[in-house]
Amino acid sequence: MTDVYSFSPPPVISLPIVGTSKLFPVRRIFCIGRNYSDHVREMGGDATKDFPIIFTKPADAIMADKSTIKYPLSCKSLHHEVELVVAIDKPLRQADEEASLLAVFGLAVGVDLTRRDLQAEAKKNGLPWDCAKAFDQSAPISAIKPFGVLPASLQGEIELSVNGKVRQSGDLQQMIWSVPQVLAQLSNYFELLPGDLIFTGTPAGVGALLAGDHVSASIAGIGDLQFQIA
Repeated sequence: MTDVYSFSPPPVISLPIVGTSKLFPVRRIFCIGRNYSDHVREMGGDATKDFPIIFTKPADAIMADKSTIKYPLSCKSLHHEVELVVAIDKPLRQADEEASLLAVFGLAVGVDLTRRDLQAEAKKNGLPWDCAKAFDQSAPISAIKPFGVLPASLQGEIELSVNGKVRQSGDLQQMIWSVPQVLAQLSNYFELLPGDLIFTGTPAGVGALLAGDHVSASIAGIGDLQFQIA
């Protein structure tokens, strides 16, 4: 490789797939904010039908199940946000909802780790959220559970506990925008391609994490995720 590149390129970021030894190669991570009305209200917002906020994380922010995650640099308030993660394996460009459903490869459990202090500062000054969201090790994700054709509307308990105490508990059917609606709308801004992951928003109950905390997250019928804050 050194005769082609100036240094060895990084390895392909991937996630395990339930029921097989094959891996899902990750291309990009898109995230949807403000997609559960109870979370919008707890953050002081107005829950409407306007399309939620879109932001991104780098693929190498992914951390596997049972990882130990370093407390992030320049952070005084690290928060957890449990989310359904959608993995796609077909291209989508200005797609409708039906085509969007057919592009879904599978689903996983993810936690959008957030430097809440930096996010609050960015909001106050009308600045981007990159430093608050797209930092190292900020995207722990479970193995991906493959699905056939998804129903247009999902349901099932989504929950997160810290040190055995439930912090977040909701249901996928509480999402303001459904999975096919999210994918169809995203495809109007980006050409989605195989390997893209989409975090779809979090229910109420987000809160702070401290060094030493053990986090358990789950979505009924999809999977479980555990990690520790170093």
